[in-house]
Amino acid sequence: MQDTPPSVPDFTQWPSFPFEGEIRVKQLDDPVPVEPPRRGEADRECTACNAPDEAYIWVGERWRVRTMDRPTGLPMVLILESRSHLDLGDLPNLLAAELGVMTVRLERAIRSLDGVARVHVNRWGDGSAHLHMWFLARPYGRLQLRGTFLSLWDSILPPISEEQWRENLAMVAAWLAEFGGRPLAEPPRIRWQAPSSLSSPSPASATEEPEEEALSVIEAADEIPEAEPTEGDADGVEPSRAAAEPAGPDAVDAAGDSGAAVDGNGGPGGYGDADPTDGGHGTGSDHDDGHAGAGESRAVGAGDEAARPADEEGATSNGGRAGAAG
Repeated sequence: MQDTPPSVPDFTQWPSFPFEGEIRVKQLDDPVPVEPPRRGEADRECTACNAPDEAYIWVGERWRVRTMDRPTGLPMVLILESRSHLDLGDLPNLLAAELGVMTVRLERAIRSLDGVARVHVNRWGDGSAHLHMWFLARPYGRLQLRGTFLSLWDSILPPISEEQWRENLAMVAAWLAEFGGRPLAEPPRIRWQAPSSLSSPSPASATEEPEEEALSVIEAADEIPEAEPTEGDADGVEPSRAAAEPAGPDAVDAAGDSGAAVDGNGGPGGYGDADPTDGGHGTGSDHDDGHAGAGESRAVGAGDEAARPADEEGATSNGGRAGAAG
């Protein structure tokens, strides 16, 4: 006797559901006896631990923020990572308290951007053992994008312009640097060169650039379930479509959830740990060369990023834009 296929759930009729037409529910596979290790577990390398600071848009003593390697459909997608190789439930009290402050601070920075109504905060962690929190900006006025399907819409919507994307990154980095750390994202360069001709090229004569492959949150390699290893494939790791890292393409977060910061020349950076000091940027004083460990109980100084009470950021209004870090 054949199994009766499960009925389609009611959420397929929600206005926010991205698809229409006939949809069938997959049969649920049998559970596996032992789950495979995530990146950063067992003998699997953690790319977040090897990532250089240049791959991020902002770095501090114990936290780093990165993005996708190019614009996607949402106004902003950012990933908050701890420097220490810890998962959410492994955080000591110091880092657990800072995570709350950093979450609020980053949400406020993203919400200050023009055209952003809400910021969705997500943590999945099925691809990487290194803590990484996702921050997704929901466009203002796009009521159909409200709710749990925002990450799906990110791969459906046309990408925002790269110029606007880089400007948004620089503003968020500057906002965070007001409380310490180093901003590594810079705004796009001004195109000051005068055109050789006042007449614009016709569509027929203009050279069409090949379209880049789509990239989105749900396509970040560390959040996509991996296929079982086959013969000739030693580790069964599928290539990442996220930001480039020195050792290979599987640079998403904590093992690489797709992201790369913008360097001074406007290009994506690589991954790995570098000097966590703030280099004189911002108002904080992140000058501890060490990384916080799971068992550390060091007191938070007045200059540490995330050490200040959450109400210190309240001076900037919701509709304002992030200020320059100087």
